[in-house]
Amino acid sequence: MQKKLRWQFLFIAAIMVVCLYLFISPRESGAGLFSRINLGLDLKGGIHLVLQVKTDDALNQEIAQDAERISSELREKKISFEGAQKGNGLTVVIAGVDSAQDVDVRNYLNPLYDRKYTIRSTTNEGKTTYSMTMLASVVREMQESTVKQALETIRRRVDALGVTEPTLQIYGGSGGQVSDQIIVELPGIDDPERVKDLIQDTAQLTLCMVKKENGGDFPTIEAAIQANGGKIPEGYRILPYRGDRSDQKEITYLVVNSVPTITGKDLKNARRSTDANGRTAVGFFLNAAGATIFERATSQHVGDRLAIVLDNTVYSAPTIQTTIAADGEITGSFTVQQAEDLALLLRSGALPASLVVAQDRTVGASLGNDSIRQGLTAAVIGFGLVVVGMVIYYKRAGLNAIWCLLANLVILVGFMGGVGATLTLPGIAGLILTIGMATDANILIFERIREELRAGKTVRAAVDAGFAKVFWTIFDANVTTLIAAALLFQFGTGPVRGFAITLTVGLLANMFTAVYMSHRLFDWALSKRKLESLSI
Repeated sequence: MQKKLRWQFLFIAAIMVVCLYLFISPRESGAGLFSRINLGLDLKGGIHLVLQVKTDDALNQEIAQDAERISSELREKKISFEGAQKGNGLTVVIAGVDSAQDVDVRNYLNPLYDRKYTIRSTTNEGKTTYSMTMLASVVREMQESTVKQALETIRRRVDALGVTEPTLQIYGGSGGQVSDQIIVELPGIDDPERVKDLIQDTAQLTLCMVKKENGGDFPTIEAAIQANGGKIPEGYRILPYRGDRSDQKEITYLVVNSVPTITGKDLKNARRSTDANGRTAVGFFLNAAGATIFERATSQHVGDRLAIVLDNTVYSAPTIQTTIAADGEITGSFTVQQAEDLALLLRSGALPASLVVAQDRTVGASLGNDSIRQGLTAAVIGFGLVVVGMVIYYKRAGLNAIWCLLANLVILVGFMGGVGATLTLPGIAGLILTIGMATDANILIFERIREELRAGKTVRAAVDAGFAKVFWTIFDANVTTLIAAALLFQFGTGPVRGFAITLTVGLLANMFTAVYMSHRLFDWALSKRKLESLSI
């Protein structure tokens, strides 16, 4: 055997050994063999969700906050007005401003809000009303930002659950201009209802001061209103209060400040803890900015009650005994699992808007096992038929094609093991299609060699001409299929992407085995002795 050919076979053997190692060896110490390749949702079982982000929630909240901010700042500037609140649609309405102060109001609103709202005014009997409508460009930008923020929040929650190879991506829309749906695929989930609750929970934490006088507890909302003179004062709101009662169905009501002292953005960490009575609780820790604000607020309100609000429900309302800086505690009738889940939600951050399940599908593990068995059975049968057909039609040269097919499969599974790819049912289909594409390349080469032999060329010349003249045909066929695979990967969802990845790697491996390795096998057969004819 020529020295050059020997080195070429050593190169091919090294690639095969590395790929086999990446496929068979355990992912980490203690893991089983073949553990490098993850199984997708359709093979392992799990949940598939399509979640619609209610972007209007974020827009309404932003507008309400702007209205509250404007109201507060107009009072600071000593500008008289009847009220500033969210109007119909995406508007802020500032009513009852003295027309004599129009210039002052304009000087305040224009620099701060003219890039966010269109500002119009109407005057009647010496009073001016301003209507601020959010710009369409700002609406679109906020909607897109809300969806992206929701995706990242969901990703953090899923990562905290320890799910292997989840699929999360923005997908399509509900009819608007913005893609506001998110696909979530979580393989291997054994408690889908708990996971869905964790993903959908907004987990908005706020700390608000309870109204000093007539703040509650009240048995009903009507009782709270009546105790406050028939009208809740501006700047306050009524929230349900679950408290520390063992009977969680018993709800009372508190009157709390609308403007929170601390919000979830000031949160640094949260974890399950135990309260002074030995009951399960959730401890939270504030960042530096939040700790400074909290310390100042609690020092000014010693003896007052502080409401710890989660998703517009008061879970506890302790009395401030002393100045508190960087940490606090949420108490209640929590189980250990509920406390762990709540701490996880707080750590991952609040969702910017609520989520609605547009599609919910649970795949059982038994269905996944059936898919694996049937898919692999199809692959084995397909490969067996190809082997029989190639040997019958191309005789000994057909064995060359079989070795190339085996090498193609080894490279493909080795790559998937090396990158920790997820194998899906469409991925198995891509593997079967790869067998067909590889066989097609060998058929083109063998048929061209036959033509060259019929033209009277020697065996060596016919083999060399066959590979040289068919190369660009094989290259073009594979490139056009690679373009289709790239489009499937770009615009497809999880399983479709799995098919695209498997097909792409299989085609690249096919170029190596059908063109390079197959040629070397012919060279090896011809180097042993001078052949007058070729079994093909």
